[in-house]
Amino acid sequence: MSALRRSPAAVSGTVILVLLAVVAALSFLGLLPYDPIAQNPPERFLAPSGSHLFGTDQFGRDVFARVAAGVGNSALIAVVAVAFATALGTLGGLVSGFYRGLADGAIGGVTNVLFAFPPLLLALSLASVLERNWFTVAVAIAIVYVPIFIRVTRGPVLSLREIEYVKAAVATGQSRAQIMFRHVLPNITSIIVIQVALSLSWAVLTEASLSFLGLGTPPPAPSLGSMIFEARSLVFVAPWTLIAPGAVVVLLVVGLNLLGDGLRDTLDPRNRGKR
Repeated sequence: MSALRRSPAAVSGTVILVLLAVVAALSFLGLLPYDPIAQNPPERFLAPSGSHLFGTDQFGRDVFARVAAGVGNSALIAVVAVAFATALGTLGGLVSGFYRGLADGAIGGVTNVLFAFPPLLLALSLASVLERNWFTVAVAIAIVYVPIFIRVTRGPVLSLREIEYVKAAVATGQSRAQIMFRHVLPNITSIIVIQVALSLSWAVLTEASLSFLGLGTPPPAPSLGSMIFEARSLVFVAPWTLIAPGAVVVLLVVGLNLLGDGLRDTLDPRNRGKR
C-alpha cells in the first residue's frame, strides 16, 4: 500500500473514484435534494445555478441528481460484469493452462470464437436477445470480457506449472485442484488485480455505449449513456444536459485507468527495481 500511495497515477485515480463514489452513495441513500426521475415541467431547461448545480433537462429533472444516479447504475453494472468475467475467466485460464490437452483445446476454441467478434458488437448482440434489465446488461458485458481474463491467466499458468515447487507439490500427492488454488492462483493475483482495474473502465464505456444505443438499463432508471443520447438534440438549447453526463463518463474512465496504471506500476515485478 505504501508503494501504491507513492504512485501519482494511483493517487489521482483513487481521488477521482472516491469523489464519484460519494456522489453515487448520496443518490442511492436518497440524500440529494432532488429525485432523479421526478419531473417538474415549470423548471425545464434551467441553466446551472446554486439550486440546480448542473441545470435541468427538458422535463425539469435535475441533471446533477440524474448524473449521480447514473454513476451508481453504471458502476453497479460494471462491477457485477467484471466480477463475473474475473471468476469465469480466471477459472477457465487456470484449467486451460494447468490441465492442457482437451481442456485447453476446448477453452481455447471458445475463447477464439469470442475474440472473433468486436467487443461492442458482441455485447450489442447479447443485450438485444436478453430481457432488458441491469443484470442482463451486466451478463452481456461479462461474456465479452471473459476471454480476456482467460488469456491473461493462461500464459502465467503455463510458466508456473513448470516451476520446481509446483512439481514438488505434485510429487507429494496433492490434487491438481489444490495445487491450482494453493500454489498457482496466489502467484498470479497481481496480474488479475491489474486486469480487473482496466476492465472496469472498459465495462463502463461498454455500458454507456449500450445505453446510448437503447440496449442498456431501461428507463426511467438514469443512465449516463441514455442521458447523452437524449441530450443530442438539446445541445444548442441546453448544452449542460450533454456536457454533464459526458464529462462524468470521462472522469470515471480516466479515474479507473489511472488506478489501473498505478497498480500495474506498483505490482509489476519488472518495475520493482525502479522504485
